[in-house]
Amino acid sequence: MSNVRGKIFCQRCKSPNDMGEDLCRQCGTRLMLMVEPSAARFEGRGTGGGMEEHLLERVTAIENNFSRVIDKLEKMAELMLKQSRSTYFDHELLDTLITVLGEAGVVDPKRLAALWRERRHRVADEIEPASRYEELRDGVLASYAGDEPEPFGRLVREGFEAFGKGRASAGLRGLERAAALARDNAPLNAFLGEQLLTKGRPAPARDYFTRALEADPEDSRLRLLLGLACADGGDAERARELLREAAGALGPSFAAHCALGRLSASESDWKAALAEFKLAHAARPGPEAQYLLGLANFQLGRARTAARHLTKAVGLDERFAAAFYLLGLVRLRLGERAGASEAFGVAAVLAPEARNYREARDNPTGAETAEPPSLFGPAGRGRARLLTGGEPRLASALLEDALGGGVAR
Repeated sequence: MSNVRGKIFCQRCKSPNDMGEDLCRQCGTRLMLMVEPSAARFEGRGTGGGMEEHLLERVTAIENNFSRVIDKLEKMAELMLKQSRSTYFDHELLDTLITVLGEAGVVDPKRLAALWRERRHRVADEIEPASRYEELRDGVLASYAGDEPEPFGRLVREGFEAFGKGRASAGLRGLERAAALARDNAPLNAFLGEQLLTKGRPAPARDYFTRALEADPEDSRLRLLLGLACADGGDAERARELLREAAGALGPSFAAHCALGRLSASESDWKAALAEFKLAHAARPGPEAQYLLGLANFQLGRARTAARHLTKAVGLDERFAAAFYLLGLVRLRLGERAGASEAFGVAAVLAPEARNYREARDNPTGAETAEPPSLFGPAGRGRARLLTGGEPRLASALLEDALGGGVAR
């Protein structure tokens, strides 16, 4: 293909094209970059020299392409800078507006932040699962080292595909069959353990977490999850050992210290529970942590301290029914009957299905002898479901923290 007066001739249809073109304008064939050196037009066709000039022309053509790419990248960078500046100024304007509205009493900043977190988590739950399942599937397949890759791969793909379509039960069955073919697959066993723990089945979850930890003994997060499964199954001694090891390796952990506190509370050791709940609050401040501190102080007879923590809890979330009910009991103990009636009324409105809330609202005086709320459900009062039983909100917060924002469902 020759280069005549700045033209590149197509090697297929011989049509002339401008220098720098990638495709032939006539037939669309990709043009070759190798061109005849310019010196050849003057030196004659029979000479054997000109290799340096030939290479120089090739380099020149490549430099031309690089220059075009650099120009496009500069334009893209300039556009991204403009967009980032626009986003920054929009954020500053919105922040200023919220501050002004908050100072004027029109907007409650804490309530706004709570609603924003709830909306963000809901949107993330709608968008992220598909990509998260794909990532988990790829990790499981990459970790397989057995002799049956075809059936294992088929079961894994079908299982995660079922999860992605919302058929969790079918997906769980398929992945459990896959786990039987790969007992040492840490990602698969960990995922199955997470699913079963969130469904309130600590015994099989413990088995899967044990397999995963044996395959990856350096993973402190698996140690934490196994500790939660042991605690939920009633094995307090093993759970404490694992949870303390996990907290030492991971640093401040709401899930670890909350679980340790609940284990102490199940044994009526409220002083030890209070110490753990303080560490949980330091790791993740929020209405749930304030509620736990309020309950522990109430059990220890520190009514005013309990009232302070519970007031903070309902201030952070005005829909926390259990906190309002406990605040009512605390105010009764302090002799504040009007405040107690108000708190009981709010709790009954927020959770009309709770019989004890309605009874306390209708007869506040009779609530003076009522049992304080328990951290455990009927099944959790013995040795089962010490963590996932009882107040659903507390169990959800604990599992969400342990699973890093919630397991994909």
